[in-house]
Amino acid sequence: MTLDDIKRVFEEKTGKAPEGIVTAPGRVNLIGEHTDYNGGFVLPMAIDKKTIVAWARRDDNILNLIPEEPDDIYTTIDLDQPVEKTEVKWANYVRGVIWGMQQKNVPMSGMDLMYVSTVPIGSGLSSSAALEMSTAMAVLQAAGQTMDRYEMALLCQKAEHDFAGTPCGIMDQAISALGQDGHALLLDCVSGDQTLIPFDCSHAKLLVCDTKVKHALNDGGYAARRDQCYSAAEKLGVKLLREATADQVDAVVASDDYTDKEKMRVRHVVGEIQRTVDAVKVLEQNDFDAFGKLMFGSHNSLRDDYEVSCVELDKIVEIAATCEGVYGARMTGGGFGGCAIVLVKADNADATQAKIEAEFRATFDHDCAIFATKPAKGACIIE
Repeated sequence: MTLDDIKRVFEEKTGKAPEGIVTAPGRVNLIGEHTDYNGGFVLPMAIDKKTIVAWARRDDNILNLIPEEPDDIYTTIDLDQPVEKTEVKWANYVRGVIWGMQQKNVPMSGMDLMYVSTVPIGSGLSSSAALEMSTAMAVLQAAGQTMDRYEMALLCQKAEHDFAGTPCGIMDQAISALGQDGHALLLDCVSGDQTLIPFDCSHAKLLVCDTKVKHALNDGGYAARRDQCYSAAEKLGVKLLREATADQVDAVVASDDYTDKEKMRVRHVVGEIQRTVDAVKVLEQNDFDAFGKLMFGSHNSLRDDYEVSCVELDKIVEIAATCEGVYGARMTGGGFGGCAIVLVKADNADATQAKIEAEFRATFDHDCAIFATKPAKGACIIE
């Protein structure tokens, strides 16, 4: 959908032209999975799949949440009433942001907000953070206000916790707010410190492979793993597994005081934090060979120790490992389906994509949607 198309559809749906248009991207995480809520490091990048919100003021105190597709659920928020959760699941992400803005005393009145998204839902590319962040941007633009980007991320994270029921870490919202062209973002999930890391895609391509297996992080699997990590940390006598050392991991694995699941989760988290630190070092040297090995190691750990992969994700990584020019591959996102990423030499990208598509279709009898992406800009005002 072009910008002109968005304006036209908005006017068709509301009878007026939009006063503003904002956008926020989805993301892929290059490495550092399930480390954010354990206080570790993550290395995501914003992508060119995004959510766009066109908005205009109303004369009342009603927020109309208008989906682009006519068969999607249209819903409203009455600002004269307490903002609470609803049965319309997608609207809860928006409601959480609106509630958060009220707590920050951001002035609001009625608005029509139309949502257009190119981030595949349930694909592990953080469509929820793009939805939350684009809503926050629209509200702030309408109010003529700004907010610190990391503060916005924290507000949107709380919205997801309290209104969508997903106890996510800060990574998704932070990269949607803070992404920059040509860079990944090293985020310290304890201090909030951010470091831009160059990610040069001039001679390589990052392929995003969507299994079309939908995942729901609020169905219990995500929360169970988080609880297992916190339980293990408590037994270790540390606040978060970020503080655990490699020697302590060995002691945990040898101890009878931990469940088998706790041992596996500790081994993944501590190992993944170190892989992320190592990844930054090799990317700063533009060493994609070393980075690719870390990607494969990350996937194996997520598959075996964290148990959040699936046969479709494993198959993509398996195929990629046989393709000429592939540096590395891994699942990305919370898991239980969604996407894998493949880093491949640019000259070999088309052949790699074709092989993954063909073998995936032959194995699972449905298509794997693949697109190339590169580091993109975070949330911004379009006009």
